[in-house]
Amino acid sequence: MKKLTKGLLAGAGVLVGAAAVSHGITDHMVRLALDREAPRWARRVTAKRERTAWDDPLFRQALEEGLELENQPHHTIEICARDGEVLVGHWFPVERPRRIVLAMHGWRSAWYRDFGGIAAFLREQECSVLYAEQRGQNASTGDYMGFGMLERYDCLDWLQWLADSQGTSLPVYLAGVSMGATTVLMATGFDLPPQVKGVIADCGFTSAHAIWDHVCRDGLHLSYGLHRYGAERLCRRKIRVGTKDYSTVEALARCRVPVLFIHGLADDFVPPEMTYENFGACAAPKRLLTVAGAGHGMSWYVDGDRYRQELLALWRENDG
Repeated sequence: MKKLTKGLLAGAGVLVGAAAVSHGITDHMVRLALDREAPRWARRVTAKRERTAWDDPLFRQALEEGLELENQPHHTIEICARDGEVLVGHWFPVERPRRIVLAMHGWRSAWYRDFGGIAAFLREQECSVLYAEQRGQNASTGDYMGFGMLERYDCLDWLQWLADSQGTSLPVYLAGVSMGATTVLMATGFDLPPQVKGVIADCGFTSAHAIWDHVCRDGLHLSYGLHRYGAERLCRRKIRVGTKDYSTVEALARCRVPVLFIHGLADDFVPPEMTYENFGACAAPKRLLTVAGAGHGMSWYVDGDRYRQELLALWRENDG
């Protein structure tokens, strides 16, 4: 009997220890995904990858053009989101605008980094651009990021600022890269103001659940199935929504504005298959640009000519 009791206690100890390890892994995963400040280990990994990436001339070009955009004269503005967070934007008006672009950057990125390459082209095409800083990142307030589920409401708040400050006579386009693309795609599930004439979505994912599953398996080499219930619980505690509560696929089924989908076929962070799924779900007029050899968010740098052609076609067909 004593041996049996000892065995049961030892087994229970192993289970408790395994549960503690699993909870710790889940906690780190969710902190990496949502918290403003990434875990220390993740910051070290990111810094190491960026040092290595300097050997890639396209990466260097992206960083250099991003810094150039950041340092150009512009207006920094603030608005109060509907939940009280302070959102910061960077307004680059042109003298005789033909259209306005609201640009949303990606996860753990920055407005100037994600749009540094395309900024000069937007100016040449007489686009006034509002580069928004996503909540929970950089200068905008918020303890957490929302993987598009929260940020889609921020799109509405920025559109209201544009209407109040610039009027409603110019066509407006929503543009995003990575999580920013998911943000603007999720926003298409709303009844958008009539001045919104289209969406530009570069390498967006389909849902928080889908991208967490992918990154967990392919990036962290862990089984998401072992952690999803804990991750879901922590996600709801932090941002009040779950990873499956909303998706781009649901939004795009209600979409009423034309969408240009873009994805690099060498993207190892957001699988191109997610853009194919988004494209298939879109109920509105749509275009698809895929770029062979382009990694995550790098389609502009690999095939800028086709990227320009698709943007010009979108504007020509929808500016009105």
